[in-house]
Amino acid sequence: MIEKLESIERRQEEILSELASGEIQGDPKHMADLMKEQAELSPIMDVYEKYKEARKTEEDSLLLMSGEEDGEMKAMLKEEYAASKKEQESLTEKLRILLLPKDPNDHRNVIVEIRAGAGGDEAALFAAEIYRMYVRYADRRGWRTEMISLNENGLGGFRECTFMISGEGAYLRLKYESGTHRVQRVPETESGGRIHTSTVTVAVLPEAEEVDVEIDPKDCRIDVFRATGNGGQCVNTTDSAVRLTHIPTGIVISCQDEKSQLKNRAKAMKVLRSKLFFMKSQEQQDKRSDLRRSQIGTGDRSEKIRTYNFGQGRVTDHRIHLTLHKIDSILDGDLDELIDSLTAYDQAQKLSSENKEQEEK
Repeated sequence: MIEKLESIERRQEEILSELASGEIQGDPKHMADLMKEQAELSPIMDVYEKYKEARKTEEDSLLLMSGEEDGEMKAMLKEEYAASKKEQESLTEKLRILLLPKDPNDHRNVIVEIRAGAGGDEAALFAAEIYRMYVRYADRRGWRTEMISLNENGLGGFRECTFMISGEGAYLRLKYESGTHRVQRVPETESGGRIHTSTVTVAVLPEAEEVDVEIDPKDCRIDVFRATGNGGQCVNTTDSAVRLTHIPTGIVISCQDEKSQLKNRAKAMKVLRSKLFFMKSQEQQDKRSDLRRSQIGTGDRSEKIRTYNFGQGRVTDHRIHLTLHKIDSILDGDLDELIDSLTAYDQAQKLSSENKEQEEK
């Protein structure tokens, strides 16, 4: 680990030296790349500096103790030595987490798909609530949201909804939200007061760029139709809606949110590109089966990940057995405690997997 940290330290010095030189001023792209790399290395180096200080304190305390005869001073040095050892252990753990391989998609924007599952209209109503939960979370973090496609049920619920969240680290924070979200509550339409269980599925896809996935136009069939549902002038009176079918995979994407057929087509292609990119990423992860087993699920819609129980006011994440009794604030976008816990759990699993690999070597 120390060798790796020293290598990163040398790289940081090279970057700072290059940024300070006047030669780079004429190449703004290279400068931006260096600044981005520097921003990624800085958190590691900040902790490493503290680690080195704690290690020096330990060495100094040990040296002074060996030549100290005063009992009170020796006891003080022992305390300092023990504290520095404890701090090093804590900092070592932080460094190991910081040095874990990063998901290359963590910086990307995300495309979120929400679909009502079992439960009819009640599931559609909850799908709309889940959508608002993510929009509010995005607002809290200063991210931007954009609707791509929406299919409503006429009661304020969403049968299907696809939207984009744009902001640095969106995928990093939201990638564990994919899966089945279950709601348990008494619907407003239930006269007998019985608790119903409904489900909503969520898929979080990293946004793909054109360079990430090459799509042959011959593999796509595009149909246009008249949009339905809420809409202003031109939306429901012209053939502006687009249905895109990717023939090799059978993926079908409908988009009717924009008045322009061209804009709807562009949005549909963006979703298709992200779906294909995600499928490709999952195939690569599946080949690395050990890593796949060590991770929290981040893509399977069938995996039940969370229950929202209104009667008990609780939200339970089944993957990490975490229950929080604050359902109202969570549905209002207060997701950080859940996401932080999922991230910590995933990091612990990866560290455990890494330790096993080292022991086997």
